[in-house]
Amino acid sequence: MNTDDNIINEMTPHSISELETYFSEDYLHFADLANPPERSDREVEAIWKLLSLGHGNSVLELGCGYGRITNRLAEKGARVTGLDISPILLKKAEADAAERRVDVEYIRGDMRSLPWRDRFDAAFLWYTTFGYFDEADNERVLHEAAVSLRKGGRLLIDLMNRFYLLREQSPTYDIVQRDNDLRIDIVNNDALTDRRNCDRIVVRGGCVRRMRISIRQYGFSECVRMLRSAGFDSVEAYGQEGGEFTSYGPRLVVVAYK
Repeated sequence: MNTDDNIINEMTPHSISELETYFSEDYLHFADLANPPERSDREVEAIWKLLSLGHGNSVLELGCGYGRITNRLAEKGARVTGLDISPILLKKAEADAAERRVDVEYIRGDMRSLPWRDRFDAAFLWYTTFGYFDEADNERVLHEAAVSLRKGGRLLIDLMNRFYLLREQSPTYDIVQRDNDLRIDIVNNDALTDRRNCDRIVVRGGCVRRMRISIRQYGFSECVRMLRSAGFDSVEAYGQEGGEFTSYGPRLVVVAYK
């Protein structure tokens, strides 16, 4: 395992502060309630199939968080590297890898500037990890992912289905409770900017903390344009966990081939 602080690309203070505030100890505190182990197990099976993985394949997860997917892929026999901006989540990922007795390379870094070229068989961004930045930087993420892959490599992106979101009344409210602690999400879908804006309130240990994150929502045709521009030859669409895509389903899963 390896954490390398030297490959972090310079981000504006506001951007790095916003991401690190959101993906913090508070995020970990509620993580298993938001993503129970059985869900993670099911998602790993879907990722393995969608990326046509086999034993010994080299795989990169961008925005790997606390390793709930990465470490399970390693257990199945993949050679996995996980990259994330949050030192708190990476520390948890490394501890979980040690507990599971798997060898995973964890790197602290910025997905807009990757140090690898032609290294991986597959890469993926799971659980709405694509779209944090502005248009140019989101496309830069795809370009960096493309050049990190070998010829014939695959990139998987798990997105919310923009058509499904149009059915929601805005704002929506989601509450997660752990003992006496609460996580309250107030989510607005901005149809003019195609961004999903989440204001999060955490009530924990007698303290109240507020944070915000905004994610650009992309449709399939936009994904195809960006991925082909980044250097991918073909792009396929699926629904949640690799099922058939439908306009009324909650997820759009995209697989691109280099």
